[in-house]
Amino acid sequence: MSSLKGVVSVGLLVLNTLFWGVPLIALTAVKLMTPTRRARRYLLAGLHRLALGWIRTNNWWIRRWLQPRIHQSVPEGLSPDQWYLVIANHRSWTDIMVTLFTLTGRVPMPKFFLKRELIFVPIIGLAWWALEFPFMRRYDRETLTRRPRLAARDREATRRMCERAREMPMTIYNFVEGTRFTPAKRQAQSSPFEHLLRPKAGGMAQVIGLLGDRLDGILDVTLHYRRRAPNFWDFLCGRESDIAVMVRRLEEPAWMQEGSYEDAQYKERFYSWLNALWQEKDEALSSFSWR
Repeated sequence: MSSLKGVVSVGLLVLNTLFWGVPLIALTAVKLMTPTRRARRYLLAGLHRLALGWIRTNNWWIRRWLQPRIHQSVPEGLSPDQWYLVIANHRSWTDIMVTLFTLTGRVPMPKFFLKRELIFVPIIGLAWWALEFPFMRRYDRETLTRRPRLAARDREATRRMCERAREMPMTIYNFVEGTRFTPAKRQAQSSPFEHLLRPKAGGMAQVIGLLGDRLDGILDVTLHYRRRAPNFWDFLCGRESDIAVMVRRLEEPAWMQEGSYEDAQYKERFYSWLNALWQEKDEALSSFSWR
């Protein structure tokens, strides 16, 4: 019975994507033919409204059909007319749906750092591209050592997004571990944390460097699942147990605007700050008790 529920959930997700995707693709075609950035900005605002319609409709059927047990802790005073950077741990594809379920309406249009391969996902990949999401390539350390210019591609994608983010309120989401947590990955990278992988500071530092004076706050999101190995299919089948979404608002330290991540001392200070934050998150996960 739960698998049938999952099939229905997939159908609802596909139908909702087609419903909002068709006008989004049509507006994307118009945007491609529009010669000026100012005019494209108006069209981008229209694309944002369509994307938010897709998200809100997903939230509607998830709330009524799946009825997930999501325990939320969200600070007061958030606004869809401000700019935010969201940083979060990463356990499953479900993280995205749950985070959007919690924060949509409280913060502005979301933008995610995405793997380059996701641009080929039918309809949604094109939508992400039209919405100007940054697509990031993944290179191993050996490749980057041999071809250091490859790293500049991701920095350029982030720079373009941040420049455009200044034009209208936006929420930039960054799962700073770079990949989903598993015990095997934790062991492979010798992570000092019990529930988390090592955080990667580069993308976050670049966003703050380019957009810091625009940011109204950093939102630290901690995702915790009662089940030890959550997955998206179980969520769609209604089999996922309790999920906790704990959000806290952090003030941006003044020193973050006083240096560059290219500077070795600044880089060390930034990583130490993020590492301490991850230590707090790991302790919160260890001490969390389900009620």
